[in-house]
Amino acid sequence: MTAPNPSTHDQAARLVEAVNEALTPATSYRDASLLPAVGPTPPVPQPGRPPMSQRATDASALMLTAGLATAPPGLIAIGLLVASGYADPLVIGMICAAPAVIAVPVLAVARLLRGAQGIGAEHHHHYNGPVSQHTVHTETKTRGLFAKTINKQ
Repeated sequence: MTAPNPSTHDQAARLVEAVNEALTPATSYRDASLLPAVGPTPPVPQPGRPPMSQRATDASALMLTAGLATAPPGLIAIGLLVASGYADPLVIGMICAAPAVIAVPVLAVARLLRGAQGIGAEHHHHYNGPVSQHTVHTETKTRGLFAKTINKQ
């Protein structure tokens, strides 16, 4: 038997080291390729608040804050009335349920009105004699507090 060649041992050790390096999970990776500026993928809504203008975001935050600010004074008032003995729990329950009692019929009427069919897109006009009909769509650029719009043809 002959002793193995030292270069064969070195090659085997390098092969084992390369396999071990390939099998270890990567801790980081940086893709240096440039991303395309425009692609076929549409934007995806992100979690959290829905996308809206800054003004709408500010208004919704203000409404949430105002709604939360009304809860503590109302709870304190109810607690004082109950503790003093001057309030009837049935009356307090009716006061708390009043917004829901009013909202249910209003929402039902709104749903009925939304489902009502309006005038369709098809219009029939009947004329006697010569008629000249023009449809003009003008773009107005009216600005300012006091403005005068003049549509000329």
